Amino acid sequence: MTRLFEPMTLAHGPAMKNRFMLAPLTNLQSHPDGTLSDDEFRWLTYRAEGGFGLTMTCAAHVQAIGQGFPGQLGIFDDKHLPGLSRLAEALNKTGTHSVVQLHHAGMRSPAELIGEAPVCPSDNEEFGARALTGDEVKEAFDAFVTAAKRAEKAGFHGVELHGAHGYLICQFISGEVNLRDDEWGGPYENRVKFLTDMIDAVRSECGKDFSLGVRLSPERFGMDLGEIRRLAGEIMTGGKVDYLDMSLWDTFKEPGDEAFKGKRLVDCFTDLPRGDCRLGAAGKLTTGAACKDAMDAGLDFVVVGRGAILHHDFPEKVEADPAFTPIALPVPEAHLRAEGLGDAFVSYMKSWKGFVEDTA
Repeated sequence: MTRLFEPMTLAHGPAMKNRFMLAPLTNLQSHPDGTLSDDEFRWLTYRAEGGFGLTMTCAAHVQAIGQGFPGQLGIFDDKHLPGLSRLAEALNKTGTHSVVQLHHAGMRSPAELIGEAPVCPSDNEEFGARALTGDEVKEAFDAFVTAAKRAEKAGFHGVELHGAHGYLICQFISGEVNLRDDEWGGPYENRVKFLTDMIDAVRSECGKDFSLGVRLSPERFGMDLGEIRRLAGEIMTGGKVDYLDMSLWDTFKEPGDEAFKGKRLVDCFTDLPRGDCRLGAAGKLTTGAACKDAMDAGLDFVVVGRGAILHHDFPEKVEADPAFTPIALPVPEAHLRAEGLGDAFVSYMKSWKGFVEDTA
């Protein structure tokens, strides 16, 4: 267990005091205009106080048209700066490495939420999405870079680019979704360009002490495991990204891709050269034992979601008891409130089957 509690240096920005990263968790607690609420402030600062080496916000949308869910944190306008600055200051005081996850939902933006048809690299009938024009691609790209600079201005230690879960960056990467025939579509090199050029731009536009992470998912949403493995390797050895956060849903499951059968999903990435980049993963790492197994598999850090919802001090609990297992599901609503979840977040967790006790 000792490796979980060793500091982890990053090529840019302050070191993480341990190997626990708070997953970027949707919590629906921001105000309708994307400004930070007191509930979201409490949720995040409580996790930082609970010992997470890196505390990451929920996905924060970089354009109004890229909003993915109600109550989503925004970072597309200077009106968001006061709340973001307040949050960064409070997080940094705890000794955590503070990060904003930058996000654009693309075709997954609900039309009823954004007031118009969502956008996508290509027209998408399933989601009722229209293709971005060439100029709009550049506008979306620039919005990510501007948001990174806004996060730095607010005082955060870094940002993570959300390239997973079928959102806009992921949509560009997908050979199924991205049917463009310009510089942003077609062969692999063109489809990953939206992300790889963005990495270059953020690194160029932000300071030398500002960390940059990337989240990828290797399955679902039109992802090809072989391509994501290639992209992960190129990102890690590219010298621009501090950490790669692989969202695996189940870290130790067998891949769905026949070409990778016989190994665990995590093993498809731990054998890649890393350069100065750190590699972590999320996916059912809910117990002390699972976190240890993930580190033993060759990861540099673990990304904790559900465990952090259930226990704000998950890292401290694992340090005190390596065999720590969270409270059993379903949990009483009062437990979640005591753990710093506000009304909107508690209501959201009630939509997860079997997570909260039914008191009806």
